[in-house]
Parts: sequence; C-alpha cells; structure tokens
Amino acid sequence: MEKRLNPTLTLSFCCNVLSHQRFHPKLPGLARLRQSFKALQHRNYRLYFVGQGISIVGTWMTQIAAIWLTYHLTNSPFLLGIVGFVGQSPSIVLAPVAGYLGDRWNRRHILLVTQSLALIRSLALAILAFTNHLDVGHLIVLSFIQGVLTAIDLPTRQAFVSEIVETKADLGSAIALNSSLVSGARLLAPAIAGLLLSSVGAGMCFLLDAISYGAVITALVAMKLQSRSRQCPQERHPPWHEISIGFSYTLHSQPIRTVLLLLAFTTFLGTPFIALGPVFADDVLGGNSDIFGFLMTASAIGALIGALYLSSRPDKRGIEKLIVVSPVGLGLGLLLFSQSRTLSFSLLLIACIGLMLVIQSASSNTFIQTIVEDRKRGRVMGFYTLTSEAGIPLGNLFAGILASQIGVQTTLAIEGTLCILIAVVFRKYLPHLRAAIAAAG
Repeated sequence: MEKRLNPTLTLSFCCNVLSHQRFHPKLPGLARLRQSFKALQHRNYRLYFVGQGISIVGTWMTQIAAIWLTYHLTNSPFLLGIVGFVGQSPSIVLAPVAGYLGDRWNRRHILLVTQSLALIRSLALAILAFTNHLDVGHLIVLSFIQGVLTAIDLPTRQAFVSEIVETKADLGSAIALNSSLVSGARLLAPAIAGLLLSSVGAGMCFLLDAISYGAVITALVAMKLQSRSRQCPQERHPPWHEISIGFSYTLHSQPIRTVLLLLAFTTFLGTPFIALGPVFADDVLGGNSDIFGFLMTASAIGALIGALYLSSRPDKRGIEKLIVVSPVGLGLGLLLFSQSRTLSFSLLLIACIGLMLVIQSASSNTFIQTIVEDRKRGRVMGFYTLTSEAGIPLGNLFAGILASQIGVQTTLAIEGTLCILIAVVFRKYLPHLRAAIAAAG
C-alpha cells in the first residue's frame, strides 16, 4: 500500500535538516540558508507560518480587489485615499489598547476572535459582490471594520511571536520570516487577483479570502502552548493607567522612541505608492489592471528579497544601520519611479521600493523586540503598530489629496525627497541605537 507523506512532518524534517549544525558547515551559502529558516525548528511557529501564509494571500487579494474596484467605480484618486485611510485609521486609537489586552489576556484567544470576525467580513464582501450590490459605501464601511480588527490583531500577533518561538536568538529569524510571508503573499496575490478580476470578478477574491482564514484559525487551535505568566504586578491598575505606563516606557526609551519616529515618517511618506498605483498605471504608464498587478508583483519581489536577506543574517549586529539607511534607498526609488514612463524601469524601481520598505519595518520590529522588557512587550508592540499602521492611512489621505491637486508624479517625487532628508537627520542617533542593541546581547 502506498504511504502518504504528512505535510507537517515533511516540513519539520526539512527545517531540522536546514538547521542542523553539522550540515555542510564549510559552505557559507547553505549556512545562511539554514539561518534563514532557523525559526521553523519550533513546532508552534511552523503551524503559524503555514496558516498565516495562506491567510495573508487571501488578505492581499481582497486589498488589491478593493483598491481596483474603488478606482473602477469612482475614477477618483481622492476616494482611493479615503478607502485606504478608513482601512488603517482605527490603529490610531485601538493599537495601544490592543497592546494592553495582549499583556493581560490570552493572546491566542484574541487572535481566534479577530480572525473569525475577519472571515465573516470577507464573506459579507463576497455576498455583496456576487449579488451586484457592492458599492463604494460598502467598501468604505467594511474597510473600516477590517481596520478595527487589524488594529487589535496586529500588535497581538507581533507579541505572540515571542510565545511560539521559545528561543530568543531565533526571534529575529521569525520576524524576518513573517515579513517574507507578507512579501510572498504580495507576490502571489496580484497575479491571482488580476486573473480573477478579469475573468470572474472581485467576488471570488473576497470569497477565497474568507476561506483562507480557516487555515490560520486551524493553526492557532492546533498549537500546544505552555502556560506563561504575563509578569504583571499583582496590584491591578485601570486599563488607561496600564496603557500610560507602556506609553511612558516607550517615550522615555530613546532607542525605541527614535526607531518609532523614523518608522512613522517612513510609512507616512513611503507607502502611499500602493494606493496611488492604479492612477500611476492608468495615467502614466497607460495600462490597466494587468499593469497595476505587475507593479504590485514587482514590489512584492523586492520585499521578499529584503525579508530573506534579513532572515539569513547571522546576528543582529549592524541592524541599526539598516534602520537608518533604508529610507535613503526608499527615497531615491520613489524619486526615480515618479519620473519613469517605461514599464520595465518602473518595475525595477518599485522592486527596490518594496525591498527598502520591508528592510525598514522588519529591522525596526526586530530591534524593538530585542531590547523591550517582556512584561511590557504587548503595549510597546501596540505603539509599534500605531506608528507603522497609522502612518499608512494618514499617508494615503495626504497623498490622495495632494495627487488630486498636483498630480501623482509630483506627489511621489516630493515624498521621496522628504524620505532622504529625514534619514539624514536621524543618522546622528546611530550610536545610541548601536549601544542599545549591544546591551541587549
């Protein structure tokens, strides 16, 4: 009788082989490959990696379909900015609260609730699309609901990684692999979404997204987690007081404050090219949904390369340089991209932009999770989410308004120039960041 391979056991075997210390120690390429997948030695993280990877593909398909559908229905750069804004703006208010909840409550339970509600939201989008009742108002409302869920889910998920990766030395690998999940999803999703949009419509994108949430819910249920104390003081304070303690800790830690400020500027200025992508593809490159899909795919390729590079780094030394230098590359990429009128050059530049964005965000995440106190991890990651996610809707809104007045190319050129100038200003904080990462070991 033919024996069937167990996918989980097969993945486990491959990860153990890659991580074995005596596996071709003299071959640096294989050594770096082994380092890249080191976090996959942990069973709970393997489950998370597979489940989340499937779910993120569906999420990106929905985002791409919603962006293109908004522009198709309205032909308005301003409304593109509005949809992007309402989908991310809840993080401005809720991310710090979610960080507090993650320090107090069971993080796995929080994630099960948010993922289940997100499934229902995507299913509602699919039903409206299939019945031809979906309009821009529905997209705005349901984008806002998803924004609320993401605001709670994301900081919880960021802090949850430290529970499913038992060895602190593997945390950097796990964070970089998380970024590779997002990048890989961005690589697959545009091609799939573009095909579905042109053949069967946006409803199928939304339906597949709803189904994909089942993978991460299954992974969360299958995990075997040890009971872990949150290490909070015995005296209970009101939630607002606990949140203020986390805010004070974040504010008075110069390394964390510096990294978060730079990340805020980077996301505000560097991410709106996604929301403005349909306008650039249509007005500048003279294309359609296929060109928009090509641009998003190129961005994902660059981001995936950046994530794999970070996961292959043997240690955290030098990560502070990446945090400060990557906005320079991002700014140059935006400047050149804004002036490009050929598809091939635009694809190359947008790949560089994606690479720099993921290096900036993943390096910042790794830096903060390395030096933060564990009992304040959830709250600090809440402020990390606030910083990284709030910059996106505000940046989308700002870029949408600006592009409607002065054009998409000039808008991107201005934002690229500001990225470079801000990185130059923050360069003086490098010694403080270097000292902090050295002290954390």
